[in-house]
Amino acid sequence: MAEGKIKIKLVRSPICAPEKHKRIVRSLGLRKLNQVVEKPDTPVFRGMVAKIPHLLTLCE
Repeated sequence: MAEGKIKIKLVRSPICAPEKHKRIVRSLGLRKLNQVVEKPDTPVFRGMVAKIPHLLTLCE
């Protein structure tokens, strides 16, 4: 089964966010504001994005 890709963009700073949220941002490969990374569209990455929707957006 061919998996699609999702583009994830960091739109808010995780500075004042809890440590768990900061670890999720780093594990997604995001370092700078407005940086976009492309990840496989799997439940793992969808779950990470769902945990911190106030910091990220999905780019289409």
